[in-house]
Amino acid sequence: QVQLVESGGGLVQPGGSLRLSCAASGSIFSGNTMGWYRQAPGKQRELVASISTFGTTNYSDSVKGRFTISRVNAKNTVYLQMISLKPEDTAVYYCNRLINNAAWGQGTLVTVSS
Repeated sequence: QVQLVESGGGLVQPGGSLRLSCAASGSIFSGNTMGWYRQAPGKQRELVASISTFGTTNYSDSVKGRFTISRVNAKNTVYLQMISLKPEDTAVYYCNRLINNAAWGQGTLVTVSS
């Protein structure tokens, strides 16, 4: 079954940290660059970080220096470590392969608020 399952979101205060996880089916994960996306209320979904099969990473300017993407190929899992969270990071976070997106998972909600 082709699927993506995100987890790890929650409510955190500004300046706090969270670690998101995404378990993907092999057909989505294997051999593909994976990305973390987010969609804030009333806004379009945006790509915030990506990682190639070999570990090359890229980040949007808005999260560079605060977010770290990683992957464990043996587990078909991609992670997003987030530190120094800001209220503007509040969004539903999704993972997917960059090329030819698969069906989106449910996402995981991150709320940054005091």
